[in-house]
Amino acid sequence: MNAEQVKGNWKQLTGQVKQKWGKLTDDEITRAEGNAEILAGRLQERYGQKKEDALASVNEFFEKLNQK
Repeated sequence: MNAEQVKGNWKQLTGQVKQKWGKLTDDEITRAEGNAEILAGRLQERYGQKKEDALASVNEFFEKLNQK
């Protein structure tokens, strides 16, 4: 699933995002709209991760979606 597909299927993917990162609110997930940078920013805030680590987590998550 490429970035455009993630954005297009974001509503369907929000459950998986909630499952992986339970500290994120529904509103934060909705506002991310499949954008890796925005989602990584939210992870930084909620989980206290470094920007690089948060972005790596998001990219890894999106890569796993590609494999499905």
